[in-house]
Amino acid sequence: MTTLNFPDDFWWGAATSGPQTEGRFKKTHANIFDYEFEIKPEQYWHGIGPDTASNFYNDYKNDIALMKAAGLNSVRTSIQWTRLIDDLENVTVNPDGVRFYNAVIDEFLAQGIRPVLNLHHFDVPVELIHQYGGWASKHVVDLFVKFAEKCFELFSDRVTDWFTHNEPMVVVEGGYLYQFHYPDVVDGKKAVQVAYNLQLASSKVIAAFRRLNKNPNGKVGVILNLTPNYPATKSAADLAAAHFADLWQNRLFMDASVKGEFPEELVEILIKDEVLWESTPDELAIIRENTIDYLGVNFYHPNRAQAPKYSSDSLAVDWLPNKYFEAYDKRGVRMNIDKGWEIYPKALYDIAKNIQENYGNIAWFVSENGMGVSREERYYDSETNQIKDDYRIQFIKEHLYYVHKVIAEGSNCFGYHLWTPIDCFSWRNSYRNRYGLISVDIRRQIKTLKKSAYFFKDLADTSRLELHESEMEK
Repeated sequence: MTTLNFPDDFWWGAATSGPQTEGRFKKTHANIFDYEFEIKPEQYWHGIGPDTASNFYNDYKNDIALMKAAGLNSVRTSIQWTRLIDDLENVTVNPDGVRFYNAVIDEFLAQGIRPVLNLHHFDVPVELIHQYGGWASKHVVDLFVKFAEKCFELFSDRVTDWFTHNEPMVVVEGGYLYQFHYPDVVDGKKAVQVAYNLQLASSKVIAAFRRLNKNPNGKVGVILNLTPNYPATKSAADLAAAHFADLWQNRLFMDASVKGEFPEELVEILIKDEVLWESTPDELAIIRENTIDYLGVNFYHPNRAQAPKYSSDSLAVDWLPNKYFEAYDKRGVRMNIDKGWEIYPKALYDIAKNIQENYGNIAWFVSENGMGVSREERYYDSETNQIKDDYRIQFIKEHLYYVHKVIAEGSNCFGYHLWTPIDCFSWRNSYRNRYGLISVDIRRQIKTLKKSAYFFKDLADTSRLELHESEMEK
């Protein structure tokens, strides 16, 4: 048995979002998921949409008490643009939205939990998609900045930790390349512009934070899903494919957020392919001058890349980034079968070493890590009234082994957040896969601690993890 000790002030927490927990109660606007469920409910698992979610809007006090019982000392959620703002153009606030988020922040603080607030978790108001094309529009960028300014004015007196976007690359790929988020567009050139606009929005929000923040301890960052791209083989073609995948999926936002500039090699490729974003010198100066204070890293599984099967000299008109690479599914690996995701904890170590060696060892934390499992009721134990999710405990242990290892090697990692505190609505997957420390009966809205919640509380109370040899070096 090996004992791993973590810093006393380590963030032991979990992450969720407003649109995935609150429900649609008393919102002035629909976000893209609210709207899509209205028009295509059949796209959502068992026809279950976001109208109620886990009822956080009505049940936040009890939910936060359960999070405290699970040992969480910090929780990330998001402020919904569609709840806080009444008039999207004039940026007037909704009184009930202000009341609700004030109450949530105050309840977190009263329970001794650090509220960590994100401003954009995929949930752009659908009107801005229909009127302007969503994130393809720089007008939408400026409206988002005004929304963020309201958040800082209203809440930064009590909130020290802010993040601009969660996983902006998912917005790019889901909405504008691969059709797993509304508006389901397939347009490579537009996707490139959306990526640029999301970075511009992040940098402008950081500039606004510097002006408006009321808290001397306040910091602002971004949450990125950084996933290593391992080449299928050591051939020159596969190495080149993995290299481009890294430029596109990781370094585009990472370089701009931390270093203030986009990777020169990627820019040159986009120029050659005639798809480079429209930018101005003033915008690029904003990006250069407004870098993040710290970073959140979401990690679930590695990516593996191989050379595309067909030549990039195809006569196809449309540009897609995967003209340079294809996903490679390695055989014989450990898998979470329910999600179809490879389990490879060492990738988290590789991410951390990259941050340490190539990004100035910027302060960072694991902002999401978790294991989604279907039909968790299979593991319900009536004697203890809990789901015995030993697989989740094992998953957490194996990833924390590498977090501890990289901290010992000098990485500036200050926390670990599991996805998610309470089983939450997960876009088109709805409640198919459960990730939480706390289970929810979505029909009766009854919530109970899983076995992993008791494990996590002990972890947070002691900042100590005991591992068997079999749980290390996975």
